[in-house]
Amino acid sequence: MTPSDQPTPAPSKARIFFRRLLSSILLWTVVISALFSGNKLVADYVFVLIMVLLAGFGMAEFYGLVEKRDFYCFPKWGITAGLLLMIFTFLHVSGRLGIHDTPARVNDFETSFLIVFVLGLCVRQFVSKTSTSGILAISTTLFGLMYVPWLLNFIQKINFFHGIQGNFYVLYFILVTKFSDLGAYCVGSLIGKHKMIPRISPGKTWEGFGGAIVVSTLVSLVFAHFAQDKLAGMTPFHAVILGVLLSSSAVIGDLIESIFKREAGVKDSGKLFPGIGGILDLLDSLLFNAPLMYLYLRHVLTRNLE
Repeated sequence: MTPSDQPTPAPSKARIFFRRLLSSILLWTVVISALFSGNKLVADYVFVLIMVLLAGFGMAEFYGLVEKRDFYCFPKWGITAGLLLMIFTFLHVSGRLGIHDTPARVNDFETSFLIVFVLGLCVRQFVSKTSTSGILAISTTLFGLMYVPWLLNFIQKINFFHGIQGNFYVLYFILVTKFSDLGAYCVGSLIGKHKMIPRISPGKTWEGFGGAIVVSTLVSLVFAHFAQDKLAGMTPFHAVILGVLLSSSAVIGDLIESIFKREAGVKDSGKLFPGIGGILDLLDSLLFNAPLMYLYLRHVLTRNLE
């Protein structure tokens, strides 16, 4: 075997992690730069463009995982509906439809959208000549819509939350969530011995989980201290609560995506980033954190603003 025929050694876990971290930093730097550009049109439209791209590619990857399991679904319907959901939510929360007053109104819109989508899937199943697994097809297609764009939509609702500087809360939410990944990796690599759920993710340890909580909570406290006047309702107490809550949910979100990948028999959700993975690999810790951040913002931090 010649040297050129030698198999390329797989990158180390550390290299994969830091590549993924760098990709996340670059991606969210673009989002955050747009949010703080000082130009409202740039901030709004670059933000929604990135959200739409993330939703589209993320849904395509999810439906790809479904098809690897030989489960039937309607990916074109799901992706189209997901993009429409993102766009119309943006138009709604940004006030461009002229009816933006309370968070409850956009939530009602999303609920109505999901009801119509489910009815549409049922009609699609009526006319299908190839799928006899109606429950499975409708369920997987609907879950793809809710797992990616519906959860991502909460980032939009945070950004355009009425009466506060939502862009600072978006920045806060991303930093606290992503530093949980860093804390989990560093602590887990150094002292991790006790596996969390090895059948799902062999690399995750309870020590790493503790590291995620500690690092995220410290970042939450530091950011809240220096940006307290920009974060409506934030106090050190709330910073600790959110640090623990968001870091714990970030680990769970990562494990949830690991379940999907393991069932599909793949290491990464996609190949958009060579050697790293796909969009879902970069979003997994953020998806379930977005609604938690929004609900805490709405019902705890700003409950007197509505």
